[in-house]
Amino acid sequence: MPATVPLSRTRSELFDDLVLDTVEGLERRYAKELKAVEFAVEDVPPELNVYDSDVLEDGDVPLARLLPGRPGRHGVPPRIVLYRRPLEFRALDRDDLADLVHDVIIEQVANLLGVDPDELD
Repeated sequence: MPATVPLSRTRSELFDDLVLDTVEGLERRYAKELKAVEFAVEDVPPELNVYDSDVLEDGDVPLARLLPGRPGRHGVPPRIVLYRRPLEFRALDRDDLADLVHDVIIEQVANLLGVDPDELD
């Protein structure tokens, strides 16, 4: 479909839709626990020499990062960041990418909540 046609969606927009599908499903079941959690997408991870344990990696390539936040009056909410390009690179097709995005979000939310990923999925 040509990019000039209004229904055309970019790869980035399609990826965002996959993230939203999983997040909305989780928020329906865990509204209270995820109320303040922010979800974000970045194209690529930042260049760091070493990644902390809050980063979900495949080999040495970060796929997502959990920033636990800081509670308090002017606290920073927890944030889960997915890295679009590394995830797209690992997927064979759109269905595979949807499964991968889902699995990564489940893993990060489970880490945030301190539960087993199987409990969320």
